[in-house]
Amino acid sequence: MGKEVISLLFLNLSYRDMDMKHPFHYAAMASALTLMLGACATGDVDTATTGPIVASSGSVTQAQCSRWNGGEVSVNVSKAFSDGELIRDFYSGQETTVRNGKVALTPAADSEGLLLLERVDSKESGFSWDNANVYFVITDRFENGDPSNDNSYGRKPDGVNEIGTFHGGDLKGLTNKLDHIASLGTNAIWVTAPYEQVHGWTGGGIRGDFKHYAYHGYYAMDYTTMDANMGTEEDFRTFVDAAHERGIRVVMDIVMNHPGYATLQDMQEFKFGKMRATVKSTEEVLGVEEHWTDWEPPKGKNYHYFNRYINYESSEWGNWWGPAWVRAGIAGYDSPGESEQKMSLAYLPDFKTESSYESGLPNFYKNKPDTKAVEIPGYTVRQYLVKWLSDWVREYGVDGFRIDTAKHVEMDAWADLKSAGVEALAEWKANNPDKKLDDLPFWTTGEVWGHGVNKSGYFSRGGFDSIINFTYQTEDADKAMRCFSNAESTFQRYANKINGDTQFNVLSYLSSHDTRLFFHKDAKNDVTTYKRIAAPFLLLPGAVQVYYGDETARPFGVTGSDKHQGTRSDMNWDQIVDERAELLAHWQKVGQFRKRHYAIGAGSHEQISDAPYAFARYAGDDAVVVVFAGQPE
Repeated sequence: MGKEVISLLFLNLSYRDMDMKHPFHYAAMASALTLMLGACATGDVDTATTGPIVASSGSVTQAQCSRWNGGEVSVNVSKAFSDGELIRDFYSGQETTVRNGKVALTPAADSEGLLLLERVDSKESGFSWDNANVYFVITDRFENGDPSNDNSYGRKPDGVNEIGTFHGGDLKGLTNKLDHIASLGTNAIWVTAPYEQVHGWTGGGIRGDFKHYAYHGYYAMDYTTMDANMGTEEDFRTFVDAAHERGIRVVMDIVMNHPGYATLQDMQEFKFGKMRATVKSTEEVLGVEEHWTDWEPPKGKNYHYFNRYINYESSEWGNWWGPAWVRAGIAGYDSPGESEQKMSLAYLPDFKTESSYESGLPNFYKNKPDTKAVEIPGYTVRQYLVKWLSDWVREYGVDGFRIDTAKHVEMDAWADLKSAGVEALAEWKANNPDKKLDDLPFWTTGEVWGHGVNKSGYFSRGGFDSIINFTYQTEDADKAMRCFSNAESTFQRYANKINGDTQFNVLSYLSSHDTRLFFHKDAKNDVTTYKRIAAPFLLLPGAVQVYYGDETARPFGVTGSDKHQGTRSDMNWDQIVDERAELLAHWQKVGQFRKRHYAIGAGSHEQISDAPYAFARYAGDDAVVVVFAGQPE
């Protein structure tokens, strides 16, 4: 397999670096790589890419949106509120009494023509995952709280565009910004995996035009230790406790399908793999004297070029994870299969989570003195991974997992992880009664590429509480941004499907690290246009996921030959004080209204007026009315 597996280990053609999220079979990949090999050697790698498998509504002809002249708006609210009740517009703070079933109020000038109506004596209805407002943050790109850990393990900036390098964000920085996150009505925060990632870089993008480190947390090396770029164990404990103090649950991103790529630095540091030349002359071959990771491509070549130096047929690859742990297609390892569960996703080594054989610890852990992994007689690959991941719950009180690449691991494995998480969180809460927020069980949501608002076997067989909804961004958001009342069909459909089943929920998003930034792609970088999507999105039935910077129209970043890298730009803190201040205030107001009312995400939906467009949401004693007077003239 020597030639075919070059990309398996080193080419950074991950689904996060290319638009290749959906699987392709190894047999086809191998033949394609044979053709690619010559291009790899010359640095002229190119390949066909495909997009996410999601339905698209295509171009939508929009009805003309009603206009609002800034005056008072009257609406019949008798479906939700009784005569004599004192009602407040949460957005503006105005209060009025229901008379003859109606109220009349003037929307705030900066509200986009909205009234967010609630009873004056209503109290926050409490937390439920059914109404979750989840803030997803790539920790490294958010806030640098401790510059001393920026270059951990010898990681370095590239001094050029810093597309795929670590930018310095860490757990201390995240903790420092929790008040900002809480101000958005956030009640759960999804953070990138804090456990240790591969130390070195791989070639980034389809052209290998930048160094790509594991800043996003998807290239695991050791699940038992904290990645030093993120901070310390105490930093993570402080972060979780501080989030809980603000009523924010912590959801940790995890991967159980694959570890990270091999890198030059890790090969050298942990003594696995081999160069084509003898070890004695490796420095001469690479052109570096001491640290292999300092290698730079010769003029006219790219960061994939070093693959030509690697001997994939060497038995010394057995010192890596070991054939009991992964499929990799190199000497001594099984080749990936053609099924979803046994394929090599984006050339990454594939964990044998289906194996019933005792695996022992990964072989390179013998040369990793800081690992906390302890060999457990009889344990399989799946059992080790489940234990290591659930230990983060047991130790720190993590409230849930966002599960990556769910379709590429057996349902039984996810059910095992869910059971372990439930047990671990219950144990943590029993041991920390003064820190727990509630007695809710452990929660999971999964990434199943292309999944929409439909119930699938991931709920009944995999134990998932929620699945990420890929269809809102592509099918519904644009028409709602053009006119709020266009969201009615989406609101009704979502409420009927999601809230009619207590065992079903989805997590809808507007922007994503694996698709696009809505501000950049759909709103065309126009803040005025973009502001109009906040309310239709935040008032969706079901749970919602705000991607960091959605609230501040974070600009698209430098991206190189990988269009997804631009979606992971640094948080635009410097813009909040001026041109983004009004936008942020709008997101805060609508998000806080959602948090106050369980009925918004989990209630029944009923349109109560055409002109002005208005709807009510009901759940138990909780009721709200949302009115859209029209777009401001």
